[in-house]
Amino acid sequence: MHSWTDTLRFAFQPVINLSTGGVAGLEILARPETGDVLAEARRDPELDGRLALLAVRAAAHKETLLPLHVNVFAGTLADLGGLTPLHDAVRQAGRLPWEVTIDVGPPFTHVPQPALLEAVSGLRGQGFRISADGVGDGDIPLRLLTDMAPDLVKLDASLLARPTAVRAMRTLCDGLGALLCVEGVETELQCAAALSAGAQLAQGDLFAPPSRLPAVDVYVPPRSPDTAPNPRSGPSIREFVRPAALLPATASAGQVRALLTGSPEVSGVLLVDRTGVPVRSVHRSRFLLSMSGPYGHALYAERPAAKLGDPPRTVGIDATAWEVLDVVAVGGRSRTSDDVAVVDHHGRCVGVVRLADLVRSLAESRVEEAAGLNPLTRLPGSDAITGEVDRCIADGRAFALSWLDVDHFKQVNDGAGFAAGDELIRSVGRALQRAASGSTRVGHIGGDDFLVLADPEELDPLAASVLDALWSASGRPVTLSLATVICAPGSVTDHRQAAGWLAPLKKTAKSLHGASWVLGHAGLPGHEVRRGSGAAPTRAEWAAAEPGTG
Repeated sequence: MHSWTDTLRFAFQPVINLSTGGVAGLEILARPETGDVLAEARRDPELDGRLALLAVRAAAHKETLLPLHVNVFAGTLADLGGLTPLHDAVRQAGRLPWEVTIDVGPPFTHVPQPALLEAVSGLRGQGFRISADGVGDGDIPLRLLTDMAPDLVKLDASLLARPTAVRAMRTLCDGLGALLCVEGVETELQCAAALSAGAQLAQGDLFAPPSRLPAVDVYVPPRSPDTAPNPRSGPSIREFVRPAALLPATASAGQVRALLTGSPEVSGVLLVDRTGVPVRSVHRSRFLLSMSGPYGHALYAERPAAKLGDPPRTVGIDATAWEVLDVVAVGGRSRTSDDVAVVDHHGRCVGVVRLADLVRSLAESRVEEAAGLNPLTRLPGSDAITGEVDRCIADGRAFALSWLDVDHFKQVNDGAGFAAGDELIRSVGRALQRAASGSTRVGHIGGDDFLVLADPEELDPLAASVLDALWSASGRPVTLSLATVICAPGSVTDHRQAAGWLAPLKKTAKSLHGASWVLGHAGLPGHEVRRGSGAAPTRAEWAAAEPGTG
């Protein structure tokens, strides 16, 4: 009589890093040839636990070095109090617990939450990473999701039709210290939507369908300029993490050599202690050069590989790409090509980043930023500012969006000439840049129009610096008009709605005499006149004030 395990096979589907285009891990999927073992496993925790063990062993047979994702029903963890045999199975397979993510999946209804949370805590204590699976199409309560504090949240692709929900989940993930992954991506439009909504990882048939052999080649659509990372705040290092090649700190040089020669894509090996903390970094080229020298193999093969390594360069999982570049810049030039280890809040290695990935991404973002600069002031255009506005909204931050322009600028050009008008615009742009502080962003959207995005508390000094200045063009006095809308969290849904609230404030500011400033609040009626009074002068009145006229 044949057991159900005789007809059970496993398939592997890659999890893709959307920033690097590389494979960040492999999800192991049970594929029974007969029967519905998954339906049985949902009812039988012991069976589900056995499937998890078999999945790890199946991956060991494929000799993949990639991190693994193993599926387990939430009820199984609560019923069994965790997966006690899994830790030993992972070690026997030559893997380390922190290379394995437990995808905890629905249903969550009727699962005793205290027991589930206790099991999750136990797995995390052993070093396993935790993923909340099926979010958005499943039944996990939001409170339970936050209590689990997963390392990864997997969203159903159906939520991409509701980008506000995806952005909100990205905000939640940032607060939990988790990555956001979208499952079931099948089209390039869905991939672009996942990127623009803030997802860092994705999986689906677009990249590679599940297969019996771990995918070597995956398809990742080219990244459009609209989804380029923000170069000012600095992209998070989470977007660039690659799987790390890990060996115990006690590994011999021969073991490291066998790993490197069998895996040409591996650029280096990290030696970690029993808790997963990196203790030495072995660079591929330098190590193999030492081993290939005269008597190199005879001298080093049985000796600890740590003797041929260097102190690891590490950054925290919350670091930005710019901080990694600072780490790389410290030390000798011989180590600029070394991988940088990324560690979690316990110091355990969760992956590596490569300098080439960072440089390429940051260079692309700089090119895109330069292409959008106004040629007169070298300030970014409206797209850069409105993109920042949308990020503020997605992050749930209050912000102040201001519009500023030169009063009667056409008359400035007519009376003083285009050269004087251009110099005036450049001067206003420089003044705004000098006044900008903290996270303030200044944009030149064309002609004499500027946009300023700032924290509300930064408004007063910025406004004073430009409105109190004595402006002139070829001796002709010039005044500026400023309109500001303050947007509290939840008051607007996107930059277009913020601009809609700003438009009438701009019209009011232009109707006032002298340097003017009108301030309003999105979603609330009325406005406050902070500068200016009465009606603005007519064209004839303005012309009469010019030197040599009237």
